[in-house]
Amino acid sequence: MELFPAMPLAEWRDTKETLHRFAQIVGKIRLAASVRRNHWWNVTFHLTGRGFTTRPMGRPGRDPVFTIDFDFVGHQLVVSTLDGTAISVPLPGQSVASFHHELFAALAALGIRVDLPVPRPYDLPDSARPFAEDTEHAAYDPARANRYWQVLSQVSLVLEEFAAGFSGKVSPVHHFWHSLDIAHTRFSDRHVDQPSGVGPVTREAYSRELVSFGFWFGDDTLGEPAFYSYTAPEPAGLDGEPLVPAAARWVARNGSHLAVLPYADARAASDPRAVVLGFYESAYRAGAGRAGWDTAAFASPGGITDPLLRPVGPYDA
Repeated sequence: MELFPAMPLAEWRDTKETLHRFAQIVGKIRLAASVRRNHWWNVTFHLTGRGFTTRPMGRPGRDPVFTIDFDFVGHQLVVSTLDGTAISVPLPGQSVASFHHELFAALAALGIRVDLPVPRPYDLPDSARPFAEDTEHAAYDPARANRYWQVLSQVSLVLEEFAAGFSGKVSPVHHFWHSLDIAHTRFSDRHVDQPSGVGPVTREAYSRELVSFGFWFGDDTLGEPAFYSYTAPEPAGLDGEPLVPAAARWVARNGSHLAVLPYADARAASDPRAVVLGFYESAYRAGAGRAGWDTAAFASPGGITDPLLRPVGPYDA
């Protein structure tokens, strides 16, 4: 398969909007049924060979241990328990309301009770409408849904390769359901004092100084898929730092700046993987350098921290 196949937002926007809400329903179940982790790492999805998964979850003594998996090859949602019992819900032909109904019926049939404190979309235009009442979003193109997973899988491997170069505190490479992006984050572990009016989601996500890297499929403010990076809190002068390749640029967004490399420019390169790795590295050098990180101390070339173990030639591995 072609590395980074075409994924114009306009060609699958309807499917994306439906899938985004499907993912938020499952993500909110994960939030309610998992042990909380720093920076909300417990709520994210991880990729599989057919889609992505919540990973095992369940409240001890109250629920069976269960997982929920999106299968973008067979185009179904699969709810499985530790004893091997599974119930599947088809993805095509569903509105958000019907998907919500069938998923919670499957959970009940498996003896799982999950209550969502806020059963509505998070940070989407229809955030006031309950999932159970959304019959508007009902598009599902199997080919586009499968392509979405393929792109995520390819980007995930590039992010994993990039992640190997840093030995400090890092997040997994994981898929966020609130914004439908895939990301990896590096931390300096300096504490960040958030203003008193900042909400709990942001306070926990940005409680430590960080540089984050990822990919998302585009939205109303940036209408194309793109690789991105940002530094939080943003150091002065960040948007004046150089980025590579030439197509990369700084974009003002929500009072700060994103380093952005359009997906179309990356996939047009002779070596897209190297171009994306170079972009992430330039964004890291910009953010970490401006923030005063000791980048040499954090270096882990090829995922190796001991200099005596690092290969020195092509035949030493």
